[in-house]
Amino acid sequence: MAIGRVLVANRGEIAVRIISTCRALGIETVLAASVIDINGLAAALADRAVCIGPAHATSSYLNVEAVVQAALGARCDALHPGYGFLSENPRLAAACETHGIIFLGPTADQIAAVGDKLSARRLAERAGVAVAPGGAIASAEEAAKLAAAIGYPLLVKAVAGGGGRGMKRVNSAAELNDAVDLAMAEAAAAFGDGRVYLERYVSSGRHIEVQIIGDGEQVLHLGERDCSVQRRYQKVVEEAPAPALGEAARQRICAAAVQFCRALNYRSLGTVEFLFDREREAHYFLEMNARIQVEHPVTEAVTGLDLVAEQIHIGEGGKLRFRQSEVAARGHAVECRINAEAPAQDFRPCPGRVSLAFFPNRHDIRVDTYLTPGADVAPFYDSMIAKIIAFGPDRASALASMRRALRTTRIDGVDTNIGLHQALLSDPEFMAGGVDTNFLTAFLARGPDHGQR
Repeated sequence: MAIGRVLVANRGEIAVRIISTCRALGIETVLAASVIDINGLAAALADRAVCIGPAHATSSYLNVEAVVQAALGARCDALHPGYGFLSENPRLAAACETHGIIFLGPTADQIAAVGDKLSARRLAERAGVAVAPGGAIASAEEAAKLAAAIGYPLLVKAVAGGGGRGMKRVNSAAELNDAVDLAMAEAAAAFGDGRVYLERYVSSGRHIEVQIIGDGEQVLHLGERDCSVQRRYQKVVEEAPAPALGEAARQRICAAAVQFCRALNYRSLGTVEFLFDREREAHYFLEMNARIQVEHPVTEAVTGLDLVAEQIHIGEGGKLRFRQSEVAARGHAVECRINAEAPAQDFRPCPGRVSLAFFPNRHDIRVDTYLTPGADVAPFYDSMIAKIIAFGPDRASALASMRRALRTTRIDGVDTNIGLHQALLSDPEFMAGGVDTNFLTAFLARGPDHGQR
């Protein structure tokens, strides 16, 4: 079925990005927006915008009924959920199916299967994909027994978690019970699900994720990304391909991602995340994100693919339009997430009105943003306001392009983390490539005040 009209059920830069591809394909777009976003850039670019509720996401972007009714009322053929919000909510995918709306993502069953981290671990094990030593716990006695088998340090992780919430490091048996109680309380408050599990803590690990695409029959990988530069489990810088990763390890990780998704007969885009243990030269399955990712532009830059266009093609019932042998990374791409925050003040979010937003316009730079002069950065949502993506024939040239882009970018009216990115990209350890997930914490601890712009 050819899609003629899509409801974009999201906001900010990802809504703008989805609308851009739809316009290029001649597909009409309807933006589902909260009252605070109804006059933003995404609403202006869409063919139509409908208000789905108040500013708070629970009453708008997280309201399944409001989103589905918006799609039905606007007579949309399909719905694109973007990332975050309802993108990995099986209720939305199921409701779309019930009402004859094409959900531009995986099936409700596939979302449910990987949305529960314990379920995903079991799926990985059945598919023959390595997982870190660990497992579920239901009591203090079980926790103590499993922790002794795993060894310290270890992690307590929320089954339904994400973004580091409900995740606690435990260094000794004396810390275990309190950490489990705290993680359970945090997970229940954040996700409505207090279940937790234990997992081995890898002291020097890299966060490597694989972009996959499937049509329900075939599954291919589109290469890997390195997302190891993180603060409190939130990604800050991403790049593709992963630097300083041996070819054998690269092939093993990509093959494991495909193996996992083939076991699901996966449809649409998805990302399989791994922790690469630098000491053991081993990779462990972490989780799968059944949606498009924030960092998808770096994969697009090195493969030449439009991933949203491929999602739409698959949603229309199409089969994959290329073979694995035709997918190859050419050059290198780096993405910096620009947030409205004050790094010098413990990364305090800085909402406000943007008086000036200027970004470079060059062939080797891509900017995904919703900013225009006069745009409001609302306090109700994530603080990311833009993504700058730099591309070059190799990593050194991509980093040089990014440094030039950061110097040129100017955002007035709100504090940003641009200064932090400038310092990061000039750090010798980062420039050498292959840093682990502890790098940014150590960088912030040892360095001068990286300021803000």
